[in-house]
Amino acid sequence: VQLQASGGGLVQAGGSLRLSCAASGSILNMGWFRQAAGKEREFVARISWGGGSIDYADSVKGRFTISRDNAKNTVYLQMNSLKPEDTAVYSCAGARTLRALRAYEIEYWGQGTLVTVSS
Repeated sequence: VQLQASGGGLVQAGGSLRLSCAASGSILNMGWFRQAAGKEREFVARISWGGGSIDYADSVKGRFTISRDNAKNTVYLQMNSLKPEDTAVYSCAGARTLRALRAYEIEYWGQGTLVTVSS
């Protein structure tokens, strides 16, 4: 399985971006993680393969929405009300079971896409 992330860019604070992660092969339980400069990678959001289970980090609840289109084998991260502290490299990740995804036992990583939020 290969994951291809896209959609990053430069946006002003308060703006929006939508990230996409296209997967080849099996439909997976998927998540988004981010890593800011000088910081450890952190969990952002995850969605089960069927879309029935969704979780968010507290820092993005109410502002970010994760969704998926299994016909396109693509997961999205709609990011609204962006803040400068959201600036990071965002990576999509996948696992064959939701248990593994919740335990951060990631089996597949996509390349990162940079999101920069200016103040």
